[in-house]
Amino acid sequence: MSGFDPTTTEPISIDTFAFRRFRVTVSVGPDSGLSRVADEPEFSIGTSPSNQLVLTDPTVSRHHCVIESTGRGFRLKDLGSTNGTRLGAIHVEAVSLTQEATFQLGTSYIKFEPLDETVSAPLSSGVTFGSVLGRSPAMRRIFAMLPRIATSDSTVLIEGETGTGKTLLAEAIHHSSPRKNGPFVVVDCASIPPTLVESELFGHERGSFTGAHTQHRGAFEQASGGTIFLDEIGELPLDVQPKLLRVIEHRAIRRIGGGQPIPLDVRVMAATNRDLRQEVNAGGFRTDLYYRLNVVRILVPPLRERREDVPLLIEHFYRQFAREGDMSGPPRALIDSLARNPWQGNVRELRAAVERALLLGDPGAFGEQTEAPAADALPDLPVDLTVPFRVAKQRVLDHFERIYLTEILRRAHGSVTRAARLGRMDRNYLRERLRRLDIQTPRESD
Repeated sequence: MSGFDPTTTEPISIDTFAFRRFRVTVSVGPDSGLSRVADEPEFSIGTSPSNQLVLTDPTVSRHHCVIESTGRGFRLKDLGSTNGTRLGAIHVEAVSLTQEATFQLGTSYIKFEPLDETVSAPLSSGVTFGSVLGRSPAMRRIFAMLPRIATSDSTVLIEGETGTGKTLLAEAIHHSSPRKNGPFVVVDCASIPPTLVESELFGHERGSFTGAHTQHRGAFEQASGGTIFLDEIGELPLDVQPKLLRVIEHRAIRRIGGGQPIPLDVRVMAATNRDLRQEVNAGGFRTDLYYRLNVVRILVPPLRERREDVPLLIEHFYRQFAREGDMSGPPRALIDSLARNPWQGNVRELRAAVERALLLGDPGAFGEQTEAPAADALPDLPVDLTVPFRVAKQRVLDHFERIYLTEILRRAHGSVTRAARLGRMDRNYLRERLRRLDIQTPRESD
């Protein structure tokens, strides 16, 4: 098994991904004796036919819980079920399973048994798919599946935390598909006012409502011949969801105020930072629309669960932001410093950190430098030498952030969601920085 230099894009030789299997058996309940063995890293349990273990117990939710087989062991996670998941007397949201255990779902009891068996899945030999990077087994497993997914016309649902690169992944699938010469239209469902969602998606005729001074072609029409990407689909209002379902099923739209349906030739992809199964349980997302979107599901793991990708991403962003002609690559001190962070904001937060380190020549990010930067190469920012270094450094960072965030908000017309997308930042992280720096935005409800 050969190694991999994190500052290169050479392929690596590990070609399979293995996960440990387990068995679940209903020991008490209406389905007593029913047993299944996991063939995928994620195993779902509930009354919906889409689960791996389908129960008939009316006290069990449609999507009740999942068991995940990871490199660190097994994890049982409740999906916001009505009656909860219990391990003994404890109600659990998520818990590690290290040995045989029995847990309770409603009135049913499920026995969990780890097996001394593994299942192997192929990995891509490369570390890229389009503009998406990853050398971790989790990402290379996704890369191995993407060529088949790209050549099909199936609907794709991409799930993952904010900042994991879901939009880039969707774009890469589009550009590897037979529709690559057609448009790739992105709709951010979280940033559209609820009253305008239907018009933005399906269009409207002139005079169909107050303010409709001209005819408007909606995103589905604009994407004809290509792909429409519905980002943050979990934010779509409930009253619009059945209309979207009809469009996906019939591949035709009717503009607001329009008469005849307009046929569509479009592929649908969607993404969310939520687990839509939990939204279905909570009544915030329609079951039938979830099933229609969940034809092909891609789960992008957070950066903290694929640490092997961090050095590769640092090198990529460093070269992206470095001065023209700088071919030196990132200093080892920078890689070592940034590799230790948890990156709750995922790839988007890492990108901002590399850009900030290059912009400020920040010793805190680079560690000890063998050669100090020239004085005229330093940014012209205020420095107060009468205060301790840490205080002065923080003031410089705050000064930079205040200028940067104020400008990015201006360009986003006050929308936090759009500003986060422009800056490739985690939206919650951006809100926290705006609050801390006391930067006001006219659209706090965004």
